[in-house]
Amino acid sequence: MKSIIRNLTLVIALSISLAHMANAQQKLSLQEAVDLAVTKNPEVVASQLEVEKARQQKVISRSLFLPSVNLAAQANHYFSLTPFFGFGESASQDKIPYGRFGGEDQFSTYVSAVQPIFNPQAFPAFQQSRLEEEESRLELNSTRIGTQAAVKQAYLQILVLQERIRLQHESINRNQRALQDAKSLFLQGKGLRVDTLRAYTAVKNLEPDLLKLTAAVETTKLRLKALIGIDSLKDVQLTDSLFLPDAGSIPAEAEVYHLAKTNNPKYQAIALQEQLDEQRAHIASAARLPVISAVAQYQLQTQTNDFEYGNAYYPSASFIGLQLSVPLFTGLSNQAKVRQARISKEQTALRTNYAYEQLRASVHQVVSDSHESLARLQTAVDVQETAQLSYNITQYRYKKGVASRLELTDSELELSTAQANYLEAVYDYLSARIAMQELIGE
Repeated sequence: MKSIIRNLTLVIALSISLAHMANAQQKLSLQEAVDLAVTKNPEVVASQLEVEKARQQKVISRSLFLPSVNLAAQANHYFSLTPFFGFGESASQDKIPYGRFGGEDQFSTYVSAVQPIFNPQAFPAFQQSRLEEEESRLELNSTRIGTQAAVKQAYLQILVLQERIRLQHESINRNQRALQDAKSLFLQGKGLRVDTLRAYTAVKNLEPDLLKLTAAVETTKLRLKALIGIDSLKDVQLTDSLFLPDAGSIPAEAEVYHLAKTNNPKYQAIALQEQLDEQRAHIASAARLPVISAVAQYQLQTQTNDFEYGNAYYPSASFIGLQLSVPLFTGLSNQAKVRQARISKEQTALRTNYAYEQLRASVHQVVSDSHESLARLQTAVDVQETAQLSYNITQYRYKKGVASRLELTDSELELSTAQANYLEAVYDYLSARIAMQELIGE
């Protein structure tokens, strides 16, 4: 009995240990998050499979140049043999005589081969599949870039929210100290009750914001875990911290437009559509041309009774020749396909121009956001330093009895607002950098 209890205790302890290990926090840097997203994100993995599908389609199109070999066999049992008219006995002279010859069991097999000599659809079909494979690779790169940008945005948002939570705790602590001071002064008869009420209201007004920020962190973590393809129940701990890289010089709109047009896989794929439509038009036009093939066949056949195939003759027949197939009338489908290809080319031209016009608007937006966020960040730095200095001076004056409680409360509010505005400016600046990198295909 003791042995059973001891073993059961060990099993429970092991289960608890394994559960603790499974629920342990996973430390995650920004680079690790990006690497996980590139390899495990479902959209990226699906795009990789799409590349493999396009590669297999290229194999299919290449088969139009290669011979096709078929093996066929057929075995039949006749309850009544096939009649042959023109010879045999006839009961009446005004009727054509017929006779039944051969065995009840008939078997035939053959091997046939067809080698295309001239197939006008083969080359454009192969070119189309090659372009589609390249298009799928561009879409994969575009998905990767978009996923990386989304991961960076989510990671950055979590860092900013965590910093906001830290600042919110500091603000609550400052207001709680102010509340304790106001209560103490009120009990000593040196303060007013309205000061205590104002301090209490300030503390309570900050608490809902703290709950909102905490919920936002959890929501953004769930989105980040979905992007990098890990279990949503697994907790993650971000190891990187906020920092401001060297601002450098913001490129001009013309430079950003040129880089986006030439480097962004999305716009490279748009340019590729014109070539794809050209090949589709060639395929549609080639469907109206003749096809020439070399054909060959080797056949064995036999007839017997009572399934005695082992005691039967197997005469063979073989031939080789040329086959010409000319599409004379296909129900107007070929003409319709040609017109469809022309319409697709017109649609592609319109969509390409529209996409480039949208790109110009996106470039203008990204460059403007970069300039605006950088200017606002520089202003927010100065305002935060000024607000911190003002709060320190007001707090010193309040301790010396020179400043009022209202002045200290206003100074604390200005400091909290300046810190929040600074964090918002940091987020907008870094977010604009990420958006520009995504747009130019980095």
